[in-house]
Amino acid sequence: MKVSIITGTYNSEKYIGDCLTSIYNQDYPEIEHIIIDGASKDRTLEVIKNTNNRVSKVISEPDKGIYDAMNKGIQLAKGEIIGILNSDDFYNSNEVISRVVRAFEENQADCVYGNLYYVKPNNPSIIVRKWVTGPYNEKYGFRRGWHPAHPSFFVKKDVYKKYGYFQIDHKISADFELMLRFIERFKVKSTYLEYPMVRMRLGGESSNGIKSHFIGNRECFRAFKRNGVPVSWFYPVVRVASKLKQYFNH
Repeated sequence: MKVSIITGTYNSEKYIGDCLTSIYNQDYPEIEHIIIDGASKDRTLEVIKNTNNRVSKVISEPDKGIYDAMNKGIQLAKGEIIGILNSDDFYNSNEVISRVVRAFEENQADCVYGNLYYVKPNNPSIIVRKWVTGPYNEKYGFRRGWHPAHPSFFVKKDVYKKYGYFQIDHKISADFELMLRFIERFKVKSTYLEYPMVRMRLGGESSNGIKSHFIGNRECFRAFKRNGVPVSWFYPVVRVASKLKQYFNH
């Protein structure tokens, strides 16, 4: 079973090497790595060229943001399973992909997700908090603040073909909308892998400041409405509470 990993880059020279190396070191052989670069102005493309990697395709051109880049990569992917790894992030061990494939095969799953560690940007050996996702609860679903950590979210390509791609009018929460659509609305078969898959550096687009949290909450409400999922106006409070729990998992 081939796995395609999509990475969107833009001026990512500082950390892209860690991302590339973590994919290169995976013990699973059938990996395709596609990089969609938004016409970087720094040394991103040079670093990619000079680092050991499994990159099979690099496209560098202006795009409409990170989710547009992800959509381009998904449509180019030849793998049966698709994962997305941001340029600042990296896999937590060399056996992440082999474990994911095994979970797909053993559970006949449409999507597989696991846990994630938030780490300090300049010292990723230090864990700031742990995102322990837990299994999907059909009764409460996403309405209680639960959702998978997107970098740990692997999906069959057929699911994208059947239910659609990222909605790029969601600027920072299109990943939330897509997972809500797949799991909550269309009830694809999901499997939770209780394993830390990814180390994510703090400081991403969806975690910067009050303005980002406001936009994120607004986009989440729009995602619920778009997919016909009723949700309480107290959802932002529940969402914050669910994030606070992550600090106690540390």
